[in-house]
Amino acid sequence: MAETMIGVIGGSGVYNIDGLEGAEWVQVESPWGAPSDAILSGTLGGVKMAFLPRHGRGHVHSPTTVPYRANIDALKRLGVTDVISVSACGSFREEMAPGDFVVVDQFIDRTFAREKSFFGTGCVAHVSVAHPTCPRLGDACESGAKAEGITLHLGGTYLAMEGPQFSALAESKLYRELWGCDVIGMTNMPEAKLAREAELCYASVAMITDYDSWHPEHGEVDVTQIIATLMGNADKARGMVARLPALLGPERVECPHGCDRALEFAILTAPEARDPAVVAKLDAVAGRVLNPK
Repeated sequence: MAETMIGVIGGSGVYNIDGLEGAEWVQVESPWGAPSDAILSGTLGGVKMAFLPRHGRGHVHSPTTVPYRANIDALKRLGVTDVISVSACGSFREEMAPGDFVVVDQFIDRTFAREKSFFGTGCVAHVSVAHPTCPRLGDACESGAKAEGITLHLGGTYLAMEGPQFSALAESKLYRELWGCDVIGMTNMPEAKLAREAELCYASVAMITDYDSWHPEHGEVDVTQIIATLMGNADKARGMVARLPALLGPERVECPHGCDRALEFAILTAPEARDPAVVAKLDAVAGRVLNPK
């Protein structure tokens, strides 16, 4: 039976994990370029864990320049089986207040300046992202958050914008009133799509810092207010993450939702027509189906 390895991708304000045993920063080379940073690897509660700061230590990557493909590939290459994304976001709902967490289960992708797939010319594949997150992981995050006393909302639609600017008032109203989105952020896409292509279970925990710009009583987004809320949220997030090893356990069973078999029938390019150079780059992401043992 395979071992569980939890990978945590930390967003704004979350740059490390406390309490890892045998912790060390590991440089992982990827054919998709350099990841955002080295990966902090160790064990927590007898379960292997890996932590990757999405923006790099010191916050050096903007949402657009985060090397999403390299990050997901590096985590898969290291042995990660389950990815928990933690990121800051704005809220479109009065009841989803700053300081609350949302376990996201749907996305609307409005990003346009990012590479969104591992596949392309030389090896074409189409995976389903109808349900882009893993309910099993989402439930574990919900349990961990509630045990920490965090106000959490299970389920929500995340509008992924390109950034780095915040929304215009008209955009904020569009996303809230006409599109029915619940939260807005800049980093979960294409991350979630790439995790699905890499056959990794993926859950997104959005930490609310503000009401974007739609709320008549809160005005436009203010970075100083966001940072203040982030600091409190970051401590809560670390507490939630610390509970995940006990909830997921050291033994990795087959995902009941099929996340770890997403490529089973997704690759369309005939074996004899596949570009060997492209296939070589996909050794970690798609080796299970491209190079079966």
